[in-house]
Amino acid sequence: MPTTSAVQPLQDAALLQRFQALDSFLREHQALWRPRPFVHYPALPWETEHPQLGAWLRAQSLEHAEAAHNQPHLLPAPTPFPQLATTAHALSQIGELPHSPASTLPARFSADVPGRKWQQIDAFARSLSFTETPRHWLDWCAGKGHLGRRLAHNGAALTCLEYNPQLVSSGQQLSHKLGIRAEHIEQDVLANEALTQIKARHTPVALHACGELHTRLLQLASQAGCQQLAVAPCCYNRISTERYQPLSTQAQASTLQLSIDDLGLPLSETVTAGARVRRQRDQSMARRLAFDLLQRQLRGVDDYLPTPSLPPAWLDKPFAEYCIDLAALKHLPTPASQNWQQLEQYGWQRLAEVRNLELLRGLFRRPLEIWLLLDRALYLQEQGYSVRLGTFCTHQQSPRNLLLLAER
Repeated sequence: MPTTSAVQPLQDAALLQRFQALDSFLREHQALWRPRPFVHYPALPWETEHPQLGAWLRAQSLEHAEAAHNQPHLLPAPTPFPQLATTAHALSQIGELPHSPASTLPARFSADVPGRKWQQIDAFARSLSFTETPRHWLDWCAGKGHLGRRLAHNGAALTCLEYNPQLVSSGQQLSHKLGIRAEHIEQDVLANEALTQIKARHTPVALHACGELHTRLLQLASQAGCQQLAVAPCCYNRISTERYQPLSTQAQASTLQLSIDDLGLPLSETVTAGARVRRQRDQSMARRLAFDLLQRQLRGVDDYLPTPSLPPAWLDKPFAEYCIDLAALKHLPTPASQNWQQLEQYGWQRLAEVRNLELLRGLFRRPLEIWLLLDRALYLQEQGYSVRLGTFCTHQQSPRNLLLLAER
C-alpha cells in the first residue's frame, strides 16, 4: 500500500498494482458503500452488522456532517470506520504532476472566464509535458475554447470541437480577437462522423468532459493514431447504458458491476458551494426526506419514491402546499390533515442522519474515482500508450483534479 510521504503520480506497472488493490477493497466492502442513506428507511442494511457505528453516526448533528464532509477519514467513529478510513486514504494517495513555470498571458485571455475555471485551465496547461512539442491542439468538448487558446497562445494550430452552436460562434470570435489560429467546429462528438475530425497529428485535450464524452475521446484518439493526449474526466455517471461498461481488460475481468447510482458517488463531494446555495440545498433535501415519510403513508408502500428536480421557487411555498403539490405531481392521493410542523421537523432530523451516514460512503468516493480513472489508464496502456496519472490542481480549485497524460 502506498505511503503518504513523497507521493508520486502513478505510471507503468504502478497503474495495474493500484487498480488491483482498489478493486479488491471496493469489492470486499460494497455492502457499506452501495446503499444510499437517502433512499433507505428506517435503517441501512449494514447497520445490523455494525449497530454501534450506525447509532454513533445517527446521533451527530447536521453541522458535524458538514464539517466532516471533505475529510471523513479523520473522524473518530466506532469500528470498522477507522480501519476502513486508513486503507481508503492510503489507496487514494496520488502525487502531483510536475508543473511548468507560470507563464504570464495577457489579461484578455482570461477576461471572459470565471476565476476558478481559469485557475483549472492554467493548472491543466502547466501540467502537460510531452516528449514532442504538440503542433496542433484538439480541444474536445471545447465550449468557447478557453483551454485550447491557453495552449495555442504560442503559435500552435488549434481545432475546437463543440456541440453548442452559440458557443462555437462565440469561441470563433474570441479566437479571432485574440489572434489565435483556431478552427471552431460544431460537432456532436458522440456521432459517427466525429472520427473524421480527429487526426494522427492532433494532440487532443479534454478538461472535465463528462462520462461518455471523454471515453469516446480515448477510443477515437487511439483509433486515429494520436501520439499524445491529456484528459481530466468528470461526471462518470453520464452514460447511456444502465451499467458501467469497463474499457480495459482488467476492469472487464473484475466482478465489480457499477450502476449509474454507484457512478455518482465520486461526484457527491462539494467544495465550492456558497452559504446561500448550501441553505437551499439543505432545505430542498429536508423537504424531500419529509415528503418521503408522507408518500410511504399515502401509498401504503414502505419504499422510496423518486421525485423530479423541482424549480427553486418550490422552496418558497409553505411546507404543506409543497407536499400537496408534490403529491399531485406524483399522482398520489391528496394528503389528509397532518401535523405539518412536526413532519417538516422530521425531515430536518432525517437530513442530519442521512448526511452523517453518508460519511461512511464518503470514505469510498476517491477510491472509486481512482478505480474508474485507472480503468481508462489501463485501456490506454493496452492501446500502446505510456500513461501517467496525477493531480493537476488543488482540491479546492476542483475535486475532479486528476489528469491522465498518455504518450505513444
